[in-house]
Amino acid sequence: MNVSQAVAKRMSIRAFLDVPIPKSTIEDILTKAVRAPSGGNVQPWQVHVVTGAPLQAFVADIAIKFRAGKLEPAKFESYPKNLWSPHREYRFENGEALYETLGLKREDKLGRIEQFANNFRFFGAPIAMFFTFDKRFEEAAWSDVGMFMQTIMLLATEAGLATCAQRCWLRFRNSIAEFLGLDENSSVLCGLAMGYADENAPINQLKTERAKLENFTNFIGFE
Repeated sequence: MNVSQAVAKRMSIRAFLDVPIPKSTIEDILTKAVRAPSGGNVQPWQVHVVTGAPLQAFVADIAIKFRAGKLEPAKFESYPKNLWSPHREYRFENGEALYETLGLKREDKLGRIEQFANNFRFFGAPIAMFFTFDKRFEEAAWSDVGMFMQTIMLLATEAGLATCAQRCWLRFRNSIAEFLGLDENSSVLCGLAMGYADENAPINQLKTERAKLENFTNFIGFE
């Protein structure tokens, strides 16, 4: 599989098979992923890989907190409150298409909440990753960690695995910090589910559309 094929194949998977992944496979992916770029080569990322009994215990604890409505205040908004066109349409169409694969109507609030809760089960994936960085780097580290994550996701695709990046875990960042034993300088940026995709799950049949080149590109100085 070449890079172009991995980019085309990668998608956010929201239903995984209960099949374990060897530690050696994860080590290989992460060892290769450190070639991701970072400003000044500071490599500000830390990745915490969790599986097995510790992951199940953590997910069970989060489920209790979720049902009790103990989500933490948002660190920052995932989307501006008054999202503008065409980004508003991109988001709306994605959400509607996703719930349609599950047969969940807009008025089915409980069904949609239950589907959202699946985020905090890592969609059944056997591997959970948490990405953290030293907050003394401030916002400068965000793009570096993002490029590191994208590299991991493409390498996972090459290895026959599937992933789903999960910014929603910021709503439990203090629980994550306690679980991982993070120090006061560590900041949680994102979670990631990894495993083998359940190819028969309806939700995994969704392949979102992307904007056309002319909608986001400005060429200057070309003939």
